[in-house]
Amino acid sequence: MPAGTDVLYPAIQTALAAQEFQDISDVANLPGMPRAVLQALDAAWRADIDLARLSPQTGRFADLHLVEMRIRDELPKSRRLPRDLRDEAMAHASLANILLGPVTVAGCADIDPVWRPLINAIARFTEVMWELPEQAGPQWFDGKLSPRPPCTPRLTAEVCGDPKSEVVEALRWVRQLLSSGNVQAEDIAIAATSTPDWDENFLAYSRNAGLPLHFSHGIPALSTPEGQACAALADILTNGLNQDRFWRLLRRLPSRPFVTSLPDDWFAAIPRRAGLKTIIQWREAMRAGREERKTGDLAERILLPVLDLLSRGPEVGRQAGLMLLAGPSLAMWNEALQSTPPHAVALSLQALRVSDGRDPVNSVVWCPASHLASSPRPFTRLLGLSSRSWPRFENDDPLLPNHLLDRRRLHPVTTADRDRSHFEIIRAGTRDVLVLSRPKRSAKGSLLSPSALWPAGELVQMRDRIPEHAFSEADRLLARPRDAAQLDHVRQSQLCWRHWQRHAELTPHDGLVTPNHPAVVASLSRTQSTTSLQRLLRDPLGFIWRYALGWHSIQLEPEPLQLDPSAFGELVHELIARAITSLELGPRFARANAEQIEASIAAASDAILSTWPLQRSVPPPVLWRHTVREAARRTAKGLAADEPTREGTQSWSEIPFGQDEPSAVELPWDATTKIAIADTGLVFGGRVDRMDLRASRDGVQITDYKSVKPPPKNLRIVLGQGRELQRVLYAMAVRTLLPEVRTIVTRLVYLADEPATFQLRGDELDSAIADAVKYLGAAADILRSGRIAPRTEKDINYDDMRLALPADRESYLRRKASDFRAANGTLNKLWSSSA
Repeated sequence: MPAGTDVLYPAIQTALAAQEFQDISDVANLPGMPRAVLQALDAAWRADIDLARLSPQTGRFADLHLVEMRIRDELPKSRRLPRDLRDEAMAHASLANILLGPVTVAGCADIDPVWRPLINAIARFTEVMWELPEQAGPQWFDGKLSPRPPCTPRLTAEVCGDPKSEVVEALRWVRQLLSSGNVQAEDIAIAATSTPDWDENFLAYSRNAGLPLHFSHGIPALSTPEGQACAALADILTNGLNQDRFWRLLRRLPSRPFVTSLPDDWFAAIPRRAGLKTIIQWREAMRAGREERKTGDLAERILLPVLDLLSRGPEVGRQAGLMLLAGPSLAMWNEALQSTPPHAVALSLQALRVSDGRDPVNSVVWCPASHLASSPRPFTRLLGLSSRSWPRFENDDPLLPNHLLDRRRLHPVTTADRDRSHFEIIRAGTRDVLVLSRPKRSAKGSLLSPSALWPAGELVQMRDRIPEHAFSEADRLLARPRDAAQLDHVRQSQLCWRHWQRHAELTPHDGLVTPNHPAVVASLSRTQSTTSLQRLLRDPLGFIWRYALGWHSIQLEPEPLQLDPSAFGELVHELIARAITSLELGPRFARANAEQIEASIAAASDAILSTWPLQRSVPPPVLWRHTVREAARRTAKGLAADEPTREGTQSWSEIPFGQDEPSAVELPWDATTKIAIADTGLVFGGRVDRMDLRASRDGVQITDYKSVKPPPKNLRIVLGQGRELQRVLYAMAVRTLLPEVRTIVTRLVYLADEPATFQLRGDELDSAIADAVKYLGAAADILRSGRIAPRTEKDINYDDMRLALPADRESYLRRKASDFRAANGTLNKLWSSSA
């Protein structure tokens, strides 16, 4: 039997690995080389070219002949190369009359030169009839020609917007034929010279429509669950181990002993945000969560060997496939590994196609024109009749270009002639209806001219036309707005659009709710954090989205190259907290000298280098170490810039208040006490970044660190339009928790570049607290009133919930500015303040 790719690809890989080539040694190990070699050899075999007879002075010819000989040595005894198989068959051609009887060749535009001698040899012993749509036949053929009378189908030509529109129109056409009751699915065919431009849309739309569409050339392997399991395995092997990739793999693996025996709580105590990019980090994370799992270390014994194997990279691809995959997914994985080196298996998976499982006998067929030419159907639609596709252009073979081997010797029939022949065969074999379709533009938007095969007179199908037959429910609703308007979600979306676009006043789709709505009251009654109070002051509607409706933005941080500003700020805060805490256990922070502070920061940096990767995604190792060094530099500058502290002063960092449970460490107050904000009905808790308390307990300094650059020195920061609310809230908490304190100083310390400090004390602090209480009360009253509007901030750089607002946010806010300003009331003054 002929050698297929299942034996040819491994043999080619073995042949290339042996090297000793004259011309291709430098590229023999490249990922695409096995595929390129097979393509060149297949073309030479089809053209009946004996590589041994080509000029041995040409290194390329000698190399391909060497590969061919090595392949022949590797083939099993039951497999043959095309020329060998042809020669053995010709030796038994005299038995053709007994074994075959009369032979009819149908649906073939041409026969490859390698098989022509065999056809003629058979014709000498039995009748060989070749059905062709035209009288003229090839000169080499010794059999009989049977001109097939051409059919005269009803021909129409349609122009669509782009390839996607062609698919929509094709499926509408299929639905129309099937709904007539006179046409069966097996009578309908859709074809193109090359299918990739339409495959994805046909796959998605046919499933949505529930139409019996068979892909004769197969569907992409990655569109199947088994293919996705292979893709997840390839991703983790080629791109490296991390938690996201492992979860993706675990969700797609077939049911194997590894999956079924894994405890349900294996991920207990493993932070979901942790990167876990090395097997060492996985071991530490699993060990840390052992006490949280009911099965103890069972999950570690099962998982760690698998993770250790995956961490070794693509070289263990075959072993990993045997361990984790099964059935169809394992077959796909092995086939992908045959045609490419392990480190390029993802590229092989992208090109891999598998059967869709449908029987063509009772299905509409979507196929290349070469497939349809062998078996035309009564109702046919040909797609893509542009000058690029019908006929197609011809390219040189990568390994046997025209300057080495004449193109017409390697491919006796041009691609253009073959496409024209297929077109004539399909047209002659279509009995009832032939529809020609072409896109006006490509998928990328470029204009396309019609094919030379395009007939005169065409019908332009507009995208917004109302079809006689819709191919799916979604298509029907698009064509019948009245029907669509009966659906609740469509009606609500139309009402939302009208409220956004046509109404200048505040509407329910802007933020208008029932006064004292229970969800709003509940969100205000909870214990607030400084973050939630800041959002309440800056964005009342965003507060409702987050704390009343429970909306959360997705954190996209798979493998950051750098920490975002928020995460970097957390890093600096943790360094400060660790340094101050360690110094308080020793000489006290107030007494520590520069060397001691530097040593405590270095120790904190070393701890964070190893602990943070177990808790969240961090940059790659080199960048991560640089990031921690930069954070340590800013921390050192910030702590060194403090004024001399009085003897006996005690310092705390990240000191909690308003918590649900008491603290395990000694604090200057009861950590469970919640702070009420005057008459606003709001209570809050949190953690103070840093607090310094005099030994006499009559003076407190509160510090809020910022890792960013400071604002201009001429700008006086108090509430910062609500952005810098934290230090004022901390001062309110200290006044409540330490009533004996007479002097409170709050500081904003900016650590980027040279540290800059902004202080509030005395009357200025009292005024800031009064303003904060006033504005927080106003924000709470706005929420309780039900007239909640989006914020009108003009200089916003990032809004994590912007998707909840119209795409053209600026025009929307400008259109409703008057009513929004009225709804936001007193807060407008805060937002427009420069302080």
